[in-house]
Amino acid sequence: MSTNDQEAGRKPAWDSTIKEFLEEAGAAKPTPGGGSVAALVGALGAAMASMAANFTKGAKYADVADEVESVLARLREMSTMCEDLLEADIVSFERYMAAIRLAKDTDEQKAARRHAIEEASHEAVAIPLRLMEACAEALGIACELAPYANKNVISDLGIGAVLFEAAAESALLTVEINLAAMSPSERRDEYDRASREWMSRIAERKVAAVDAVRKRIRE
Repeated sequence: MSTNDQEAGRKPAWDSTIKEFLEEAGAAKPTPGGGSVAALVGALGAAMASMAANFTKGAKYADVADEVESVLARLREMSTMCEDLLEADIVSFERYMAAIRLAKDTDEQKAARRHAIEEASHEAVAIPLRLMEACAEALGIACELAPYANKNVISDLGIGAVLFEAAAESALLTVEINLAAMSPSERRDEYDRASREWMSRIAERKVAAVDAVRKRIRE
């Protein structure tokens, strides 16, 4: 259990059962919210791509054995990152709410509160942006794997690609709602520009990955 989880006195959301997580996500409570769900979807994408890679082993695939092991290692990193980002999103939102609850009776308190909210907003944007970057990298992996992955599970690789894009699209909405709460600044513009660049790259790679999967299905 992380320090943040111990301080909050809660079990990490990642350790919940599927049923527990869904019930918490659907309840009238702020966490886990959209950012955490997006991270979970990214992890599911990594699981699907990993399954396709794990089926691409044995004598028949000896000539791509090194490539497969590299793919699996990178997908494990993706899954670990999603776990970290899921929990980070929850902690980030808790910090944002703590900033909202700060006193605002005096001008000094109001200024401190505004600063705390602004900093919490930046953190709330940085986390989903990291997920978008991870999804772009994972889609690149899917594109690499598609031409030689075991054809019997090639559709699952395509499902992984679709999930990576869905996770990124969901993360983008989290970015957008937090940007809307920020004061105009170069930093805000940079976040906006980065999110659009990542989504452009993600859309291209998702199309390439799914097209490669469908080509293999028709072979």
